[in-house]
Amino acid sequence: MFPENLTFSIADWVNTWVDALVTNYGDVFRHISDSLLWAIVNLEGLLRATPWWLMLALVGAVAWHATRRWLPTLVMVGLLFLVGAVGLWDKLMQTLALMLVATLISVLIGIPLGVLAARSNRLRAVLMPLLDVMQTMPSFVYLIPVLMLFGLGKVPAIFATVIYAAPPLIRLTDLGIRQVDREVMEAINAFGANRWQQLFGVQLPLALPSIMAGVNQTTMMALSMVVIASMIGARGLGEDVLIGIQTLNVGRGLEAGLAIVVLAVVIDRITQAYGRPRHEVGK
Repeated sequence: MFPENLTFSIADWVNTWVDALVTNYGDVFRHISDSLLWAIVNLEGLLRATPWWLMLALVGAVAWHATRRWLPTLVMVGLLFLVGAVGLWDKLMQTLALMLVATLISVLIGIPLGVLAARSNRLRAVLMPLLDVMQTMPSFVYLIPVLMLFGLGKVPAIFATVIYAAPPLIRLTDLGIRQVDREVMEAINAFGANRWQQLFGVQLPLALPSIMAGVNQTTMMALSMVVIASMIGARGLGEDVLIGIQTLNVGRGLEAGLAIVVLAVVIDRITQAYGRPRHEVGK
C-alpha cells in the first residue's frame, strides 16, 4: 500500500477552478452555446429538408470533382443510397451536421495553430504536450466540465469532438509547413516576398497535401466520437448504436454502425482525393 503521507489530490483545486469559471463566466458560455446550437440546428434542418435524390446528386458531384473517376463516385453514391434504404437517412443527416460543424471548428482552430507552431519553436514545445493530453485523455473526463458549462445536448458533443479531433490537423499543418523546401523559401526571400506572401503563396500551397491529410484524420476522429456524443443527447446514428447496446438489439446496432462506416468511407475518399496533387487525380 502506498504511504498516505506521500499522497495528495488535485480534485479540490480543479473543482474550485471550474466552479469559479461557471459562476463568473456562465453568461458567456451560455451565449456561445446558444449561437453554436443555432448553427447546428439550422444546418441539420437544411440537410434534412434537402430531397434525398438532390443530396445524393450533390455528393456525387463533389466525389467526381475530387476523384475524376466514375466508378468510385457511383460506389459512394450507392453506399449512401443503401443507408437511406434501411431507414437511417434522417439519422445520417443529423450525424453529418454534427460532423461538419465539429470539423469546421477544428479547421478554424487547427490550421492557424499549426501555422503558428511551425513559425515558433517555443509555441510548438508548449503545444505538443497539450495535444498529447487532448488525444490520450479519456473523452469522458473532459465531458464532465463541458457538461457543467453547456449542459446536455449537441453543443457539449461538439466541444468534446473538437477537443478529440483537432490535434491531428494541428500536427500535420505544422509538419507540412516545416517540410517546405528551404531552397524554395530562400528563393522567395530573394525576390523580396513578405511573410504573408510566403505563407499564402508558397508554404500553404506546398503543405496542402499534409494539411488535407490532417483534415481527413480530423473528420475520421470526429466520426469516431458519434457514439459517445449520443450518450449526452447529440442523437444521430450513434443513438441507434447506443440503443442497440442497451437493448441487445444486434441488428439495429449493426445497421447504424455500418451507416457510420459508409459515411466515414465517403468522406475519407473525398478528402484523400483533394489532398493529392491534381495531376495525380484520376489515375
